[in-house]
Amino acid sequence: MPRAQDRLPFPYRPEAGVLAQRLSALRGALDWAAAADHAAPWVRAVRENPPPFWAMESLLKEYPISSAEGLALMRLAEALLRVPDAETAIALTADQLGRADFDGAADSTLARLSSTAIAMSKHFLPHAGSEPGLMAKLGAKTVVAATLRAVQLLGRQFVLGQTIEEGMKEAASARRRQANLRFSFDMLGEGARTDEDALRYLASYRNAIAAIARSADPARHPGQNDGISIKLSALHPRYEDAQHDRVMRELVPRVWSLCEVAAAASLNLTIDAEEVDRLELSLAVFEALATRVAQHCPQWQGFGLALQAYQTRAVELIEHVAGLARQHRLKFMCRLVKGAYWDAEIKRAQELGLPAYPVFTQKPHTDVSYLACARALFAAHDAIHPQFATHNAGTIAAILQMAAKQGTPFELQRLHGMGEGIYREVLKNPAVSCRVYAPVGAHRDLLAYLVRRLLENGANSSFVHQLADESVGMDELLVSPLAQSRPEAIVSPLPLPPDLYGRARPNSEGLDLAVVAHREPLLAAHAALVVPAVAEARAADAPAAVDAAVRAFAGWNHTPLAERAATLRRAADAMQQQMPRLCALLVKEAHKGWNDAVSEVREAIDFLRYYANDAERVMAPQALPGPTGESNTLRLEGRGAWVCISPWNFPLAIFTGQVAAALVTGNTVLAKPAEQTPAIALEAVKLLHAAGVPTDALQLLHGPGDTVGAALVAQPGVAGVVFTGSTQVAKLIQRALAAKDGPIVPLIAETGGINAMLVDSTALPEQVADAVVQSAFRSAGQRCSALRLLCVHEAVADGVIAMIQGAASELVAGDPADLATDLGPVIDAEAFEGIGRHLQRLNAQARPLLDANRSPALPRLVAPHMYEVGGIAEVVQEIFGPVLQVVRWGGDPMGVIQQINALGYGLTLGIQTRIDSRALALAGAARVGNVYVNRNMIGAVVGVQPFGGEGLSGTGPKAGGPHYLQRFCAEQTLTINTTAAGGNVALFTG
Repeated sequence: MPRAQDRLPFPYRPEAGVLAQRLSALRGALDWAAAADHAAPWVRAVRENPPPFWAMESLLKEYPISSAEGLALMRLAEALLRVPDAETAIALTADQLGRADFDGAADSTLARLSSTAIAMSKHFLPHAGSEPGLMAKLGAKTVVAATLRAVQLLGRQFVLGQTIEEGMKEAASARRRQANLRFSFDMLGEGARTDEDALRYLASYRNAIAAIARSADPARHPGQNDGISIKLSALHPRYEDAQHDRVMRELVPRVWSLCEVAAAASLNLTIDAEEVDRLELSLAVFEALATRVAQHCPQWQGFGLALQAYQTRAVELIEHVAGLARQHRLKFMCRLVKGAYWDAEIKRAQELGLPAYPVFTQKPHTDVSYLACARALFAAHDAIHPQFATHNAGTIAAILQMAAKQGTPFELQRLHGMGEGIYREVLKNPAVSCRVYAPVGAHRDLLAYLVRRLLENGANSSFVHQLADESVGMDELLVSPLAQSRPEAIVSPLPLPPDLYGRARPNSEGLDLAVVAHREPLLAAHAALVVPAVAEARAADAPAAVDAAVRAFAGWNHTPLAERAATLRRAADAMQQQMPRLCALLVKEAHKGWNDAVSEVREAIDFLRYYANDAERVMAPQALPGPTGESNTLRLEGRGAWVCISPWNFPLAIFTGQVAAALVTGNTVLAKPAEQTPAIALEAVKLLHAAGVPTDALQLLHGPGDTVGAALVAQPGVAGVVFTGSTQVAKLIQRALAAKDGPIVPLIAETGGINAMLVDSTALPEQVADAVVQSAFRSAGQRCSALRLLCVHEAVADGVIAMIQGAASELVAGDPADLATDLGPVIDAEAFEGIGRHLQRLNAQARPLLDANRSPALPRLVAPHMYEVGGIAEVVQEIFGPVLQVVRWGGDPMGVIQQINALGYGLTLGIQTRIDSRALALAGAARVGNVYVNRNMIGAVVGVQPFGGEGLSGTGPKAGGPHYLQRFCAEQTLTINTTAAGGNVALFTG
């Protein structure tokens, strides 16, 4: 049977075409009007007689997520339970509740309890940022405790028990009240970041399955017993497509050990759904396990997986799974859900510049897809036992209608704590069975799960949200999604990723390396690539080159701005077409990993298009006010010949950005690339020449910086210098320019930084670990923006550091051409030796936190290193490699920022906190060019995060920002006395 990646369609297809297919599949299969009539009595009964705890429905009605109160509740639920220190808990509660109004009555016991505690909090808590007295502090602590209890009460509505034993006890109690209920237990926890985490989750699953098995009847069909849901990303720290071979080698045996016990007890074991980029990997794992099931326990019909209807490939996925079951003569249980990661999928597609979204962008379209998937599941009844997870009364009625036509067994599902009222009515039909998806775990592990549920069901368009709102009429609540979905007239609320920045500036097109069709051209280009040789210039060549550039200036400067901008756009289009070759060249010459290579080509394209557009804005003549009879106009022109000196760590993006900015403003360019990466620069120059830049207006001079670069800077005809590199070299250039006779020459310098991240005790450890590992170790730590200094609050430092240690230990250092590699070699022997000297010093002066004694697979490989140092002041020098220094802090976070400022650098800063007012205050106090809150610190996007620092980190203005081009320009004010010829005619005729 072909692999899933060969059978499933391309994930990024136009939504309209897929929707048309889904509607066509439903033609004649469903009478929605009859389904709505069937569902209406359920809705009326729930509204007239709500369940004892209206729970999610009532809470969302009282505090919708779109309101300040709903957002505050969500943030408190997400963070408050994990904050270990009282001071931060007070600050968090004050911050969130200070912006909301919880006074007033609520409709349910749960909402009333929450509202009471929260309203009390606002009377006692200090204002965020103030220094309360002792009595105020005591009052604040008391009310925080009350708020904490309210959040725990909220949590208990959505967690069946804190242990599997508690969960099963609650399940038994629920079954006594409702006979036709079964449960699928979900052991709470985020995806594993370390192998220790993965093994802990594995033990939790094993314990749960053993407990469920003790109360199950192995003679029954798995659909009649309770079961368990497992998350593959919780069982392996590198559950990602790039680590395919390792995942198959290590994860499959772990999951099989769970399957064996579940099969022996005739339990339903469902593999939960993951993000789109993991779909093929999930199917590979599923197919490997299905092969073992067929060999060892073919009678077991409880093995299954969850399918997400919001994916545009969902129907084809069902067909693939059914084919797999038939191939192995098995029957799978498949849970159909609408989907859990919609916002993350949208953001990822936008960030990667993909051609379309892999999910439907409108709720009615997802509802249509769900119904089409339901039909496909019923059609595959010989291979699949369908399970339908939904809280939408109309959808439930439609499922019952389809089931009646098919006459095949099926199962409905709901989440614990949600949809109880609707299912109370539905299950009055004894022929209908329901399985409750029931989270089990400590309340602090509920956080991410609860927030996902709040986000999914808190939207105004959500059935769960609208059910409790009696102002929403029955026709609106049960409206047909088929009638709402018109492929020929889709008006998406979201721009497609290519249109993210508007029609005037197309987003650069990216690649999803988890998709075979996207990565194969890269690998083929790499296999065929021969790195071209680049002729080396000499210092003696500098005078003639500058002279040629000076002579070419007038012609290029007088070329119409529209034509200069069009030239950049043509170069961008050509660069887009040559992406595979350019990526391969970055991998071979600069030792970039594939993801970094794709990102860099895209950044270069974005620079070309952004500066083309921005030049037309910036350089448009500006009329100024003045007295009658006079016109005043401000105009910008190029300055002359610029020297552009670019680094090896972004040899295409920074090179292209510097050159494009100078060219589009009418200047000529002498481009001096890094010695280590001349071939990449040569390719960029060829593209620009082919696009229309005259050869004398753009000259490439490859050679050593201390000879060729210094000679260029020293030439008398140079009108400006733009440089990216070390602070030390920038100062040498500054002195050389100051020592020259003649005009004062501008210098634009972007240099390094001791970039820090501050983590307080409200931060989510998993999010911190992801951000730290990406920021400190991606690109082998060879980014200007890379994290160098991690400052962690002492109350959470042990746990956060341990998670980062485990995650960093999972990184792969090796050949950058291998998709599985995380860190390639550092750029050259000089860099390798310099990092080695720093490591010797740190080994003697600091406490190592990582075991970096690995046998290098290639020369110049540096494994991730991490050291704990005594204080911020000890970190006095940037280490340009995968080396992270860690400091613990306590007390006032503002003091940490002051110490970071005192280092003198100011390039990037990360802040990890859930206290919004704290994040804004710290960012405001930081003398830093780019501040990132609750994310990684790398990967600034052109026009989105203009990049550049201050102090020892550069002169500004920011590259890729609205103020950059002016620095390349000379300003001229033109004043014309229009009355010189005898009078101001306009004054008399106006």
